[in-house]
Amino acid sequence: MKRPRIVVVGSTNTDMVFRSARLPEAGESLPGATFAMMAGGKGANQAVAAARLGGDVTFVAKIGADWLGESALEGLKSDGIDTRFVAVSAHSASGVAAVLVDEGTGQNRIIVAVGANGQLSVDDVRAASGAISNADIVVCQLEMPLESVQETLTIAMRSGVPAILNPAPAQPLPDGLLEMVAYLVPNEIEARQLAFGFQDGVVGEPEAAADQLVRLGAKAVIVTLGGDGALVVSNSDRFQVPGNAVARVVDTTAAGDCFTGALAVALAEGSALRDAIDFANRAAAISVTRPGAQPSLPMRAEVSSG
Repeated sequence: MKRPRIVVVGSTNTDMVFRSARLPEAGESLPGATFAMMAGGKGANQAVAAARLGGDVTFVAKIGADWLGESALEGLKSDGIDTRFVAVSAHSASGVAAVLVDEGTGQNRIIVAVGANGQLSVDDVRAASGAISNADIVVCQLEMPLESVQETLTIAMRSGVPAILNPAPAQPLPDGLLEMVAYLVPNEIEARQLAFGFQDGVVGEPEAAADQLVRLGAKAVIVTLGGDGALVVSNSDRFQVPGNAVARVVDTTAAGDCFTGALAVALAEGSALRDAIDFANRAAAISVTRPGAQPSLPMRAEVSSG
């Protein structure tokens, strides 16, 4: 089978991962943690996930002129990713994320210093317009300037290329942006915020949020529900694909990115949406049983035999 052409436009970070028996309370110093540095960033995670699962992946991003950026670039190349459009910023350091992981539950809290990711410009995206126009599917997130997200989606739409938007971290979106999105992939919190607002105390069921996001223009909304799988809502259909049980959750850091990368591969290969989500669920379930972001991402053979 010909490998599907996937372009991922987005962020790359170095994750500084602290693992402890529990997460600290406000104002508390908690000794006894372990520490590791690992490759991460939502865009890079999604690119690596797609590459390991069979995609012919091109990555569009920006790094700093520092050893963290060089290391991230070498890691991407080692997974066979085309990095021609990874630009180097002369003004900002490479992105960094502080990741706190609760070893008891596998849940995490993350703080991101966007660095050079915030310098990924419209011109950087336009430099990759040929690759975007010739892709089978395009993926982007919100760890980069919104105008660059909009430019990515505009190029894809004009070229008839379906686009996946993982709206994380969630933020208010420009009018009309969702109309360019074929597949919107938020988690429950992101769906609720995008649909009903960002003020404190916003509530709403995932299905109601997905309905609202479809009304706002998204062709299909896929709300990820963690271990419960994913809910799909479009103008023509609605269904839920159950998740996959795992014996023990170790780290959920890149589960959503793994899901998005896997979804892109399956859709680009021509799978029906329900089957593509089942494939993505299986990949994400494997990722949460391992520590780290990119180190946790599975290979195709693991998912196919699952």
